[in-house]
Amino acid sequence: MGYEHLLIERIDDQVTITMNRPQARNALSGEHLTELRDAFREVGRSDAAGVVLAANGPVWSSGHDLREMASLDEDALRALFAVCTEAMTTLADIPQVVVARVHGLATAAGCQLAASCDLIVASEHAAFATPGGKGGLFCHTPMVSVARQIGRKRAAEMALTGGTIDARTALDWGLVNRVVPHEELEERTTELLDYATRGSRWAKGIGKQTLYQQMDLPIADAYELAVRVMSHEASKGDGREWPSAFADKRDPVWSHTH
Repeated sequence: MGYEHLLIERIDDQVTITMNRPQARNALSGEHLTELRDAFREVGRSDAAGVVLAANGPVWSSGHDLREMASLDEDALRALFAVCTEAMTTLADIPQVVVARVHGLATAAGCQLAASCDLIVASEHAAFATPGGKGGLFCHTPMVSVARQIGRKRAAEMALTGGTIDARTALDWGLVNRVVPHEELEERTTELLDYATRGSRWAKGIGKQTLYQQMDLPIADAYELAVRVMSHEASKGDGREWPSAFADKRDPVWSHTH
């Protein structure tokens, strides 16, 4: 499938999706968001193990395309934010590990997009902001993803002040997983993705889905879900192969299926 605003490259079992609207600071227009949603769904149906989300140009993503938003009425804006929500939730829905490779500023819905990825590797030059708090339109939807990563007080600070935090602060606050020298960003992102995609792709996909589901549940319900899934998965396929290989004192052979 061809895309106007994205570049797609697959090397071995990893796919890199690169946002390619540098002249527009990778602003997330409706078309751009639709392409992101569709591209990740396409990868989700493939046998890829992991995905890197990257961007061309000095800015990783400046968020929603404000020129487009200024031309839309309420119904059209609701449709835009619905597509945005679909794009963001697709990152969690697909079985592959998704790592954001953030080299520059990620602001508003761009910050939301990074926060929606499973993992983030940030250059020391990266920065993050939800700037609606200093203007006329609060970052309501971006904070859904961002607040769940950093907690109430820090989320309130980002949202209410609209200020920018640097990569080291983002690391301290739990928004990103790694901060690395700018010239090592690509290498270190690949390194983390390699590390996070070891083992069975099937087990990883079920595990990712269950992880996010149980985080939103009370502890008793979380354990009920986890016990049900773990019992089912341990009884067959790659879930059975791991303890069998241990008992047989051999290396496991993954089928990457149930």
